Amino acid sequence: MPDFAGLHQFWVYLAASPLLGLTMTLCAYLAAQRIGAWCKGAPIANPVAIAIAIVVGILSLSGMSYERYFAGAQFVHFLLGPATVALAVPLVRQLPRLRQHWLPLTAALLAGCVTAIVSVVVVAQWLGATPALIATLAPKSVTSPIAMAVAQRLGGLPSLTAALVIGTGIFGAIFSTWLFHALRVRSDAARGFAMGLAAHGIGTARAFQLSPEMGAFAGLAMGLNGALTALLAPWLVPLVTRWMG
Repeated sequence: MPDFAGLHQFWVYLAASPLLGLTMTLCAYLAAQRIGAWCKGAPIANPVAIAIAIVVGILSLSGMSYERYFAGAQFVHFLLGPATVALAVPLVRQLPRLRQHWLPLTAALLAGCVTAIVSVVVVAQWLGATPALIATLAPKSVTSPIAMAVAQRLGGLPSLTAALVIGTGIFGAIFSTWLFHALRVRSDAARGFAMGLAAHGIGTARAFQLSPEMGAFAGLAMGLNGALTALLAPWLVPLVTRWMG
């Protein structure tokens, strides 16, 4: 028979400590990975999206506040920076190919970065969004730490930007494979660079699941797009906003 008394004591211990949020996050992601494996890596079974749904469900059913959950989950949040830096390892392994394709990669980076910023500002302005909301939306295509810093500098809401970044990444990771098939894009380098450019870390994680080369180019695009967005967004967003008038 299961030791329900022991399980109850363990839950009481976790509920009274910051370990609850951390444990919940890790268990949700492990469960999401198992579900993804059952679905044979189908794009729709994105582990990040599934893990988010599991955590949201648990928080809703238990009545736990986000602040209490984040007291433990912040340890995972802290690792975002080191995990991004660790992408340098596969990049080094692909340096010969990166040098070979530096010109088309540079052109794709500039086109993707400017398009991501300008398109969302134009659409948001056309729909009557406030300046704060436009500033929140502008950096949605870069990784969370950079996007939140850019949004704060522009006068946006960093917490909402983080949610938009995650949504953008999940959307890109799920639909990118189908889009590549429709457009007949077969190169792993091109696919990876596009995924990292448009879907940042979540897209990069998906790219690594498909091929090491694709993941390396996705990591390159994610890092370069983050840096370029941080440089361009502070002057490009006000410029487009004034032009839309």
